[in-house]
Amino acid sequence: MPELNTDTYAAIDLGSNSFHMIVARRSDDRLVVIDKIKDMVQLAAGLSNDRMLSEEAMVRGIGCLEKFGQRIHELPRQNIRAVGTNTLRQARNATLFLSRARQALGHSIEIIAGREEARLIYIGVANNMFNDTDKRLVVDIGGGSTEVIIGKGFEPILTESLYMGCVSMTQRFFADGEITAKKMRKAVVYARQELESTENIYKQEGWQQAIGSSGTAIAIHDVVTQQGWSEAGITHESLETLMQELAKTGNISKLKFSGLSERRTPIFVGGTMILYAIFEALGIDRMVISEGALREGLVYDLIGRAQDHDIRDRTVDTMIQQYRVDPEHINRVTKTAHTLYIQLRESCDLNEQDNKLIRWAVSLYPVGLRIAHSQYQKHGEYLVRNSDMPGFSRQEQALVATLIRYHRRKLWSDDSRLQLEESADKIRYLCLIVRLAILLNRSRSQSPLPEFTITLKDKTVNLHFPENWLTEKPLTEADLGTEADYLKTIGITLEFE
Repeated sequence: MPELNTDTYAAIDLGSNSFHMIVARRSDDRLVVIDKIKDMVQLAAGLSNDRMLSEEAMVRGIGCLEKFGQRIHELPRQNIRAVGTNTLRQARNATLFLSRARQALGHSIEIIAGREEARLIYIGVANNMFNDTDKRLVVDIGGGSTEVIIGKGFEPILTESLYMGCVSMTQRFFADGEITAKKMRKAVVYARQELESTENIYKQEGWQQAIGSSGTAIAIHDVVTQQGWSEAGITHESLETLMQELAKTGNISKLKFSGLSERRTPIFVGGTMILYAIFEALGIDRMVISEGALREGLVYDLIGRAQDHDIRDRTVDTMIQQYRVDPEHINRVTKTAHTLYIQLRESCDLNEQDNKLIRWAVSLYPVGLRIAHSQYQKHGEYLVRNSDMPGFSRQEQALVATLIRYHRRKLWSDDSRLQLEESADKIRYLCLIVRLAILLNRSRSQSPLPEFTITLKDKTVNLHFPENWLTEKPLTEADLGTEADYLKTIGITLEFE
């Protein structure tokens, strides 16, 4: 096995049906897969009607992640990314599971939004089957959601995540194992309803090739080709034949198709209903299969971050333009924030990821002004927390939104209001830097700030400016006095001179 080094990456996908891990090494411009591990945890099967994950499902997931953790413990932390998808997006007790899962894996786990999942799937497929001339339709049927994407080259054009998957569809229509024509029709109609608001937009955009990725599409492809119903790919005709054969079989326990594994069998019917509905709704004649999917997309995304091609920076730049934020002012605030970060990072135990969070927060703090000046920090928080932000996990969005919410005026009255994974101290220090960077540039003067120093010791912050500078800036001095009062409420003493 090749020696693990800084060019080795690991991506972990906590899917609703299966947990996947890929370990790959970057060699020139391609990935060399070192290891792949898959476990059909079936997390979605443990999600109750009131959206609570069962203890049994959590135990299955923790056991799998302990194995994954053993495999990746020697890798650099920045080369590992683990994400949770639809079931963890829905579960009301996801925080409890994530706490236990993080300990088992030895690494933090991000929850990603449906459209972010779709973007990453497309990146995985695009790198596996590169084509920069044609538009491609990519369909990925997971355990709890289905992602449908149109893209060209490496860029997705349309992304959608639908609330149906092979596990949830099976539980809804085939829980007793019985397969009837009536149940199949109901399942297909339900899937068509989910597709109703999407199909016309996708048809208008158009594509030249349809691609299926992940377990359901691969399983259907294996069945229709090994049964001799299709010579290559999944055709509309072969899918029709499969539907007829499922109806004849009558029960999930009797499914014995060549190419269908025992572990895939219980959820095969639900996945087939979804794919058939997609073929019907979008008028697909033939679909080919890609081995690339979410985990490969995660690896390529990690490599992009390592090479300073972070999609999150592009997302923030797009929002700056969208909300007409003054770029010159943001550059000044960002420069001040970086100066503060450099001087405080050791005493506040901050890292480069924290530096990025600070930069994104100070870049987006004015977006709420597009709604109203009054309480604009609250408007900004809402916009950032609830926008589609390519590249960002839900946790990252929530933290940036929190920093924007508390960049001015009153701070939180108790730590429970934060509801974030990071420690209270970490959030205090990130907030301190964001607030001071914005405060020191409040006048929007184009004159650069003088060199200053800032230190932290025992929750006391000392901010030192050149002699007489504050005397000549009475408004800034007054603002710092007000800020000292605000910071006292979260246990920080601010002294300045």
